[in-house]
Order: sequence, then structure tokens, then C-alpha cells
Amino acid sequence: MTRKTRRDLLAALGASAAVGLAGCGSDGGSTDTEADDGADETDAMDGEMDTETDAMDGGMDTDTATDSGMGGTANVRVAHFSPDAPNVDVYVNDDEVLSDVPFRAVSDYMELPAGTHTVTITAAGDPDTVAFEGEVTVEAADYTIAAVGELSSEDSEFRPLILEDDNSEVGDDMARVRLVHASPDAPAVDVTAGGGDTVLFDGVPFGESGYVEVPAGTYTLGVRGDTSSNDGDVVAEFTVELTGGTVYTGFAGGYLSPGDEDAQAPFDLTFAVDSGAGGGGLVETGSVRVAHMSPDAPNVDVYVGDSQALSDVPFGAVSDYMSVPTGERTVTITAAGDADTVAFEGPVTVGTGDYTVVAAGELTSEDTEFQPLVLEDDNSDPGGNMARLRVVHGSPDAPAVDVTAAGGDVVLFDGVAFGESGYTTVEANDYTVEIRGDTESNDGDVVADYDVSLNGGTVYTAFAQGYLTPDDEPADESFDLNVVQDASY
Repeated sequence: MTRKTRRDLLAALGASAAVGLAGCGSDGGSTDTEADDGADETDAMDGEMDTETDAMDGGMDTDTATDSGMGGTANVRVAHFSPDAPNVDVYVNDDEVLSDVPFRAVSDYMELPAGTHTVTITAAGDPDTVAFEGEVTVEAADYTIAAVGELSSEDSEFRPLILEDDNSEVGDDMARVRLVHASPDAPAVDVTAGGGDTVLFDGVPFGESGYVEVPAGTYTLGVRGDTSSNDGDVVAEFTVELTGGTVYTGFAGGYLSPGDEDAQAPFDLTFAVDSGAGGGGLVETGSVRVAHMSPDAPNVDVYVGDSQALSDVPFGAVSDYMSVPTGERTVTITAAGDADTVAFEGPVTVGTGDYTVVAAGELTSEDTEFQPLVLEDDNSDPGGNMARLRVVHGSPDAPAVDVTAAGGDVVLFDGVAFGESGYTTVEANDYTVEIRGDTESNDGDVVADYDVSLNGGTVYTAFAQGYLTPDDEPADESFDLNVVQDASY
């Protein structure tokens, strides 16, 4: 049977579109520990791979391995980080070893006899549509085969990277971390921690990788465009928890500029536990952002665990989403630059979804005491001609409100009290949104109105912030409606 080519694969299956970039590292290291770019990478194939820990159909048939005179057994896993590639099946010596592997999946290690093997990657469920076929030689060691690049681009052509993994023992109070730069539209990056004080990776370009060892702990990592002084703008931040005696790989995957690409693959960091006390598999993360809606509070710093995640956040600011490990996390909010002046400290439980933590209330009032509101966000696709809108009532001196449009003919939200929120889905359009005091018939006096443009396939949050009567309050922050875009498809 004639097999189709990679071009046929792209034409038959199309491409999706995405945004992404990620990095990995940790606080507490020194610049002497910066990774040697490309130290563990061999660029050996031109094709495409995908895999996932729950997408494995059995192990490899050792009888089919090519005899090359090598002895022993290799441990091999596959990582799919080609953002515009479909789900794939992976064959070794004509035996299917992984099936229906999606983007960002990283398989468990599989045993394979040391030697040379034929690896084939096809469209999932279609063995005749081949993205890659070639020989791979492995010794008795640990390897990651990462499918990177794009089917649709000659500038960052689809290919596998053969990475030899360093899963040797690491001290109980240390962690070993590798960064793999797999974001095809991102430039070379620096990765820092401690607000930029510690440089973990310096000038890592697409397709390269490197290791660093750092003290165990929780860190907020900043991914920056490469500069000679390692102080470029932060394009993404990720909070990671590194367990002692454990080896990790952070795959920076997806697109940095999703609107310019052909696939929906957002810029993100996928963190895998390679070996050690942390166990195996992927580190589960959620996406968390912070909104400062306390009108009488100063600028604040935000900590997750002991790591500073955001600094000098002013009233009305809404951060980008940050990747945070799942589980119960201690969130601390302090005055900016003054870690001893704590406005809030308490546990926040993070799942695998998207969350907004709203700093609401007042420092100077017991009636509307300063507190974080932890909101689970619905950033799913609302549909091409529809928009999803959420309102969050964060104005401490305002009563419950109705939110209407079209001169009151359309009721968007009914009786939302301070500290509450809710979603509605509407047709994409331009609206004049009216804020009214809550009444049974939703026809109370309009206290404010705002022109809002809602695009199709987009999710928004509207924060009602500030004071209705600022002259009577401790801060001169007037009532406003702060509309931010949460997600777009």
C-alpha cells in the first residue's frame, strides 16, 4: 500500500492554531549554574510525534529490534510538542507502541533494546498517512524523543529531537531541571527566578535544551526574551514546586503569538517528572491570575508559597494567567516592597482549570473586610457568533445591582451583590451596558452606563470596581467597569 507523505498529512488533516512559550528553572541557584545550550540534544529526524501517558497500547516487541551489536536496554519516552500537528500513532519496527497521542502529551518510559530501530509516526488511526519515518539509535540509557517544529512551516520544520536524559541521583535537598525550548515562534529566551535576580537559563534558542541543579522549593519563573543582561520583558511566568531528589523536564511549547499562527496551542509550560522522589508523569497545573479590586489598598505584592509571583500590582490591575501546581497553595498578599505588612494570608485550592483570585473589600472597613475571592473561570469556547460575559461585583459601597442592556429591555444580570459574580452568554455585538440598583422589575435608576464591544468566540470578565461615592470613602477611586478579555477562539 502506498503511504502518503507529510505534505499529504497536512493537506488531509489541516492545521489548528495556538499561542505559547514556556520555560523552567528555580530560585536559589547562581549564574554559575546556567545551562549549556544544547548540551543534551541531537537533532536527528524530520517528522512528527505525539504521546500521552494514557495513550500507550502495550510495550515494545523486543524480538523486532535491529541487532546492532549493542547490549542492554534503553528507556525511551516520546513527547508531542508540534503545535500544528494532529494526534498521532507511534510505531517501532512496525509495532504500534503509542496511539492517538495529543499535543503536549509526554509518555511514560518504555523499554527498548539498545540498537537501531525504525520509528514511524502517522496520523492517529491512519497508518498510511506518515508524518515521519526514520532510524533511531539508542544505547543503554534514558532518552526523550520530542517531536517539535511545524508541519506547515519550512522555517521551523517538523522534526524529532533525540535528548539523552540525565536521571542520575540528585541530592535530597536539590532538584535537577531541564528546559526544552519547543515554541516555534519564540526567540531565544532567558529564564530567571527571584524577580530576575537569579539567571537559570541564558539565551536558549528554539530546539535546544540544558540542565541546571537548584535547591528544592517553590519558585516563580520568568521567561524573557534573550538579552545580554538577562533583564528582557517577562513574556510568561510559571510557579513550580520542585521536590528534593527529583529530576524534571519543562517543555516550553505552543505559540507566543497565537493570532498569527495556524493552530490553537497556547503558550505554556508542561512539566514532567523524570525520576526521583517526585514520582513520574506530568506535573498537573492550573492557570491562576490575580485582580486587585480593593480601592483603599496600596499597591501589593503577591506570593504563592514562599515565591513572589507578582510585584507592585496597582488597584484595577488584572494579571495574565500564571501556571501554578495543583493542590492547596498558600497565597499571601502584602504591601508592595514590604513583605512584613500582610493584608491577607491563607490557603487557596487550585485544580487543573482556570482561576481568578480577586483581592476585594477594604483594609479600613470591617463591613467589607479585605479578602480574596477565588473564582473558577469558564474559558471554554462560547461559539463563533457568541460571547460569554461575567460580571464581578467588587465595589464595596454599592448595593446589589442589576445589569441591563438595550435601555433595560435585556437583563444580563439580576441582583448581583458585593462579592458575587455570574456568567451570561450573548450574541457578539456592541452593547451599552447599564448598571442599576437592584429592583424586582430590573428598572432601577441607572447609576452608570458603558459601551462594550463583545467579539464572537471570546470570553470576558467585567469587574465593577471603585466607590459609588468616593468623597465619602477613604480613597478617591470612582466607580468604573473594568472589562478584560479572558480567552479568545
